[in-house]
Amino acid sequence: MASLQADVVVVGGGLAGIVTALEALRAGQRVVLLDRDTPERFGGLARWAFGGMALVDTPLQRRRRIQDSPERAFADWMRFGELDPADIHAVAWARHYVERSRPDVYDWLRAHGIGFMPAVNWVERGRAGEGNSVPRYHIVWGTALALTQRMIAALREADSGGRLALLHRHRVLALEQAGGRMAGVQAVDEASGAPVQVTAAAVVIASGGINGDPTELRRNWPPERPLPSRFLNGAHPYADGRLHHAAAALGARIVRAGEMWNYAAGIPHPFPHFPGHGLSLIPCKSALWLDASGRRIGPEPLVTGFDTHWLCQQVAAQQQPWTWHLLNRRIALKEFAISGAEHNPRIRDKQLLRFLLDTLLGNRRLLAQMQRESPHFLVADTLPELAERMNALTCSHDIDPAVLQASVDAFDAHFAPGADPAADLQVQRILHARQWGPDRLRTCKPAPLQAPGAGPFIAIHTQLITRKSLGGLRTDLHSRVLDANGVPIPGLYCVGEAAGFGGGGACGKRSLEGTFLPGCILTARAAARAIATGH
Repeated sequence: MASLQADVVVVGGGLAGIVTALEALRAGQRVVLLDRDTPERFGGLARWAFGGMALVDTPLQRRRRIQDSPERAFADWMRFGELDPADIHAVAWARHYVERSRPDVYDWLRAHGIGFMPAVNWVERGRAGEGNSVPRYHIVWGTALALTQRMIAALREADSGGRLALLHRHRVLALEQAGGRMAGVQAVDEASGAPVQVTAAAVVIASGGINGDPTELRRNWPPERPLPSRFLNGAHPYADGRLHHAAAALGARIVRAGEMWNYAAGIPHPFPHFPGHGLSLIPCKSALWLDASGRRIGPEPLVTGFDTHWLCQQVAAQQQPWTWHLLNRRIALKEFAISGAEHNPRIRDKQLLRFLLDTLLGNRRLLAQMQRESPHFLVADTLPELAERMNALTCSHDIDPAVLQASVDAFDAHFAPGADPAADLQVQRILHARQWGPDRLRTCKPAPLQAPGAGPFIAIHTQLITRKSLGGLRTDLHSRVLDANGVPIPGLYCVGEAAGFGGGGACGKRSLEGTFLPGCILTARAAARAIATGH
């Protein structure tokens, strides 16, 4: 059996694990980092992520004359997340986030050479304005891939004297204790099958959430919420909750395992990296969101950007596990987007001029790519032809062309002479979104779907897609794992998604969106500080 010794063993090679190891190295610690994935995929889900961050009272906000403050953000957070004020650990992490996201995330990343796009976006506003009361969504220039690559480079730069052992394709089998405190982990080299023993006084769990394992996800799904018969996987396939249960066997508490941050509009990845792999669409605000029969979902129409948690529940409650987005080419050129680094090459590769041209002239490249690669992206010149293709895809006769036509006609009637388009709630929300400049650039002025010259028509076949666990292991502000009595388990720490981004669920039921990457950084830095100072 191979044997290694260190001050700290970090289990998980995502952003939270990397930042923990980086800060521990900088504090003079010897670190072993165990990552289940291959070296080229080091960085976990962050390598694929878009890179949006909810940050509070930043210089970028101030330049845009956005009046934000930790107090205002905390009020939004508590209201939208529906946090229980008696949940002291989750509330403490929520407060820590809003107070420290500027110095400990924004300024810290800027010092590492990470930049942000000039626009601050306004997401998760709440269906009645109970969400983000001001724009806070900052986008990393280069996407989260650039962030991950810079953190990996910093990790290697900090490894003076060979104090870092980085072991890829290693899976942890057990957490070990001796004398009432952590003593290390047992692992296996999945390439060779050889066992590995790592001895360390501090063990940091950074293994992600539970949403990568469909069985674990279904087991924890809240029984009072609708569960679709099938869904896509937008989480990391190694986020399976095994270390949650290993920690629980040592006395740790898993809390809010059923709280999840999923997305309502996914499509299968045309070139999947693992079974069930999906892409999360950023739904077009101007598209009609239809059920499996081609009827508009309602009575309250589904519109993205206001309450993702609510959207997911509406989609999950449908009779079939899929819905349709109906739009035209005019809408698609301006609004269609896919979340993540892979399908945003202009931002990922820092091609500013091309990004500006795509924004102004329409993202023709992405539309052509989806039409070429995805059978779930359907295009037709007429609605009857589109209905035929929709039925062919689902191997059904669910879509009656007359019903589809009636759904479109009913929406377009709001634009007839003498009618008031704003009588439609979807139009109201579009007009509200367009009051903010960045949203106006990416959201069409309301118009009939059958407007001359706006075609052809497009139907996108979507499903609910899993993403983040909002719950996890209960931790304190030092990222120490707590037992049922609220007492730290000596030497055991948890960071990132495995800790519910702090406290076992700092976001509550809803995220203000963009809280995940910063949550990884904040919990990781807290763990490294605590280990270095003996907490």
